[in-house]
Amino acid sequence: MKICLYLEFYHFLGGILFKKIGTGLLSSYKNQRVILKSMGIEFTEKWDDSCDILQINTPWLKSLYLIKKAKRMGKKVIIWSHVSAEDIRGVFRFSNILSPIAKKYLGYAYNQADIIFSPSEYTKNLLINYGIAASKIVVMSNGVDVKKYFYDSGRRELARKQYDLSGIVVGITGLVIPRKGIDTFLALAEKFPKNQFVWFGKIYSKLLSQGLPEKLPANTKFTGHVDDIAAAYNTLDVFIFPSYEENEGMSILEAAAVGLPILVRDIPVYNGWLVHNENCLKAKNMEEFENYLKQLIADKELRERLSRGAKILAQNKSIEFLAQKTSDIYKNLLGI
Repeated sequence: MKICLYLEFYHFLGGILFKKIGTGLLSSYKNQRVILKSMGIEFTEKWDDSCDILQINTPWLKSLYLIKKAKRMGKKVIIWSHVSAEDIRGVFRFSNILSPIAKKYLGYAYNQADIIFSPSEYTKNLLINYGIAASKIVVMSNGVDVKKYFYDSGRRELARKQYDLSGIVVGITGLVIPRKGIDTFLALAEKFPKNQFVWFGKIYSKLLSQGLPEKLPANTKFTGHVDDIAAAYNTLDVFIFPSYEENEGMSILEAAAVGLPILVRDIPVYNGWLVHNENCLKAKNMEEFENYLKQLIADKELRERLSRGAKILAQNKSIEFLAQKTSDIYKNLLGI
């Protein structure tokens, strides 16, 4: 068995387009490589006529060409549904106009696959609404590498000095784009001036996306891209993720693996795996965000209890746990 693991533009000009970005897509791709290596499955990251399965991560134009080529050669095709029309909205300027076009294109592209890996039941339902048969869709978490993301007191101390952080620190990781809840993050920072709020992640140019306000609360830090994201998680005491739309939310899984208490916006994608007051807190509106964050800052026991629940969640979605499921799907697809 040989897999062609393909992420469009990943090798373009030495990978320049994927450097210093830190997206969930890239984390998922790296997790897929770890899974294949752990199972001893041969794979290539560039097209190879000898592959048995073509596994696509973004079905853009060259990927679509390779999909059609692979199908003509009788090979099987898997596509990860990392992108939906819904999560394109609110990312870049004019993305709301592009979203309906993306829905039609993605519906067509995903339909070319023999199997579609969907990161959540929520995304599966979106794809069904695109006209894709439910029988093609397998819900498969992006997973989390618990050997990479874990609590490390030494790393925490060093990183806190690096970023000049102290006390109970509230933070988030991910691209600094409106969809991720910049408005809520800044509003909470204003409500809790005695605590530091830090956002680790690439900040896009105002030419591409709605930028940050010129005047930010004094207790906020936006670091831009960080090379050691595992160290960044370790600086935090509370992880907030006020995103308005996700297909899963890999930052949540990574924060969970570190054992951070998690506060998220209550959106449908989390139904069934994020459980309020067990492995996270879910806020429906700004008032609840404020109340729950107040509880998390004041109540150490609550933080510790949610931390334990978060670690259990991460173990259940670890890439080690997902490896056998992935291998079984490959074998069934190839009839071996």
